[in-house]
Amino acid sequence: MIGSRHSHIYVDGVWRTSNSDAFIDLTDPATEDWVGSVPDGSPADVASAAVAAHAALRGWAEAPSKDRAALIAALADRFDERREEIAHLVTAQNGAVISRSRRTNGTRPIALYRHYAEEAESFEPEVASADGNNIVRREPVGVVGIIIPWNAPQSLLAHKLAPALAAGCTVVVKPAQETPLDSLLIGELAAAVGFPPGVINVVTGGRTTGSAVVDDPNIDMVSFTGSTDAGRVIASRAGHLLKPVVAELGGKSAAVLLDDADLELFSDNLVTTCLPNTGQVCYSCTRVIAPRARFSDVLEVVTSCLASAQVGDPLDPGTVFGPLVSAAQRARVEDYIDSARAEGARVTLGGGRPSIATGFYVEPTVIVDVDRTMRVFREEIFGPVLVVVPHDGDEDATRMANDSSYGLGGAVFSRDVERATAVARNMHTGRISINARSHGVSDPAEGYKDSGVGGSLDISSHLRLKSIAGVADVDRHAKSPRQ
Repeated sequence: MIGSRHSHIYVDGVWRTSNSDAFIDLTDPATEDWVGSVPDGSPADVASAAVAAHAALRGWAEAPSKDRAALIAALADRFDERREEIAHLVTAQNGAVISRSRRTNGTRPIALYRHYAEEAESFEPEVASADGNNIVRREPVGVVGIIIPWNAPQSLLAHKLAPALAAGCTVVVKPAQETPLDSLLIGELAAAVGFPPGVINVVTGGRTTGSAVVDDPNIDMVSFTGSTDAGRVIASRAGHLLKPVVAELGGKSAAVLLDDADLELFSDNLVTTCLPNTGQVCYSCTRVIAPRARFSDVLEVVTSCLASAQVGDPLDPGTVFGPLVSAAQRARVEDYIDSARAEGARVTLGGGRPSIATGFYVEPTVIVDVDRTMRVFREEIFGPVLVVVPHDGDEDATRMANDSSYGLGGAVFSRDVERATAVARNMHTGRISINARSHGVSDPAEGYKDSGVGGSLDISSHLRLKSIAGVADVDRHAKSPRQ
């Protein structure tokens, strides 16, 4: 798919020529070479996809759960066969280092599809009410408009697509304009495994396309991941239409080190905790809150780790930090670094561009002497920039971590897990890791404050509940919740 001009979108089980004459050119962030181009989809393209999804809804919703499960599992298997191709395809578009791309655009999506295939297998559309006298019917919400970002496109697509399909919903997928090729490939895989026409539709494009997804009357729910600013616009538009929205938005998460933290463990997990994907992940813990008595030791660990990390070609297995996704994103990150200097903070590492001939690179950067009113402390940067600030005890550290309009992720490091757990319980954020323990694919991930709206995604997020009273024989119609 790389190096081609694509003129088609995937609608109603076939490849259709877009109604739009406009195209979006794609650029490799590491080489600045042209990767390909895709249609900048029009509202008419979205409308045709939504009509197809609406027409397919009843058949898909009424299909036996085991049949839906089998197709989701088959999608996982076909994805697995092409996982290496998909990982390279994503890296060519967003610059993610290949080791990470293999995980987030290969291993994790497959795990998500397989998990929800199992969930779909056991899904009961009708259950008896709590008193056993009536029926509670769980029906799909309808057509779901899925809008995904560029930083981990296949993980985030699977996180939305898999539970929607398992619930019996049909979908219209609008990928990020930076990373559309891998989503088009999902259309190809869906056709190959036999999804009915209209169940999965993919329309490429930019903001106009995304707005059309939100506004289309045949789309019943919007599932979005992206910036908080974009999320506000989408939630406002959907709210006016009384259309449910689930949105995972920005973050400014904190890694809290207590005074007994294992600094070797922190060093080993610093990049994955604080700057995954060159800092271009919404839950990145880009604020390191360190005990004042050990501040110099923590700063030395951070500096040593980042200074020794390889920056460069994302296809080199030794590379830790690849390029930023675009020239515009690099300019944004550099503006934040400049603002920190202007506000009186001190850059102790990095702060510039590495000596690499092409690509949108910024050096891993460490900033200290940061006041909590500064932009670099409060705003999401989305780049390889860490601020390191001191705290004076667990309560002060928790207060500092919570001093944010965001609440998406977080981390606590301590040799005393009970103590770390107490701190985690008081952090106003939806997902926290203690000592770098990873989360499972079925764990909830709800954003607090400006980091999300609509709750966490799972099958229940895509269902409406209907109660039916007066059924003659409840046991014959519905499974008892006590069984």
